[in-house]
Amino acid sequence: MLEKAYAGKKVLITGHTGFKGTWLTCWLLKMGAKIVGLSKDIPTSPSMFEELSLQNRITHHVADVRDLSRVRHIIAEEKPDFVFHLAAQAIVSRSYKDPLETITTNAIGTAHILEALREVDHPCAAVIITSDKCYNNVEWVWGYRETDELGGADIYSGSKGAAELIVRSYVKSFFSPSDTKVRVAVGRAGNVIGGGDWATDRIVVDCVKAWNEGKTLEIRNPDSTRPWQHVLEPLSGYLTLGATLDADIRLHGEAFNFGPRAEQNRTVLDLIRDLSKKWSNDNSIDAIRIIERKPFHEAGLLKLNCDKALFHLRWEANLNYHEMIDLIVDWYRTFFEKSSDMYGLTLGQIATFEAIARRNSRLWSLP
Repeated sequence: MLEKAYAGKKVLITGHTGFKGTWLTCWLLKMGAKIVGLSKDIPTSPSMFEELSLQNRITHHVADVRDLSRVRHIIAEEKPDFVFHLAAQAIVSRSYKDPLETITTNAIGTAHILEALREVDHPCAAVIITSDKCYNNVEWVWGYRETDELGGADIYSGSKGAAELIVRSYVKSFFSPSDTKVRVAVGRAGNVIGGGDWATDRIVVDCVKAWNEGKTLEIRNPDSTRPWQHVLEPLSGYLTLGATLDADIRLHGEAFNFGPRAEQNRTVLDLIRDLSKKWSNDNSIDAIRIIERKPFHEAGLLKLNCDKALFHLRWEANLNYHEMIDLIVDWYRTFFEKSSDMYGLTLGQIATFEAIARRNSRLWSLP
């Protein structure tokens, strides 16, 4: 289904040099899409984007989504069939250090993408990616639905809630199905982990860096529960949403949650111990040291209800918990050992994910 939708099509990805953007770029290249990327910089070092030499495989624009004139120019010049807007300030701790950067990137940057799309005169399906943090999290035990209250107690959550309100108002004000060729939908996901993430304050990144150097990992908030999901899970949702949105006007203006299976809900400590075992630490207890500190507000529990995605898109999470652990550790171990071409390994992991999806009869994986 997905290959038929994207093969030969031009796809603009904002934030393509980031973790999720790099994986999305690889997957779409594998399907035969023509990729145009828009990012302001290479956000990390090491960088998965640079390691895979993706700048040589795509059209690569260096631009900030906060620069409206550049965004307008690129979209007008490239005329994409699809847009996936991932560019964001995605680190919660950083939002406390520079709240205005977070607000202007996440909220105003989203408005700039939508403003540029107002001038598009060809068919274009745009998927705006926000976060599960867009919800006003009261830490109840059931999953948040797309109709639940937006907002949040911190700057990062507020910026994502604001982006959602901007999307909603633009759709209502400027993208009426009767007089626009642009279709817009929103994808929400969180707690995304996987090989190739090198961002600061990421638990998996901290693990593999420490263990590769033979050090003990220091962690905070070990009892916080998260619905962990491999990066390819929400990406399969975003891609399914984009393809379905392109074919079905009824999804225009809708938002969708993409989360893992319920059994993926594990504490931070559980996740680290399982990663440690797969990493083959001789004694996983010695690989971890708990520090009792909490420098900023961070929710202890947040999960999503994905019934809407199941009903309208027939989308379901694909991997089980241990399949996720295997993919993550295998990617990082190969990177540190320098035992394989990382672009080929990444495509191989995507192929493995697709094979599991076919085995599980996931709609998007079927011909």
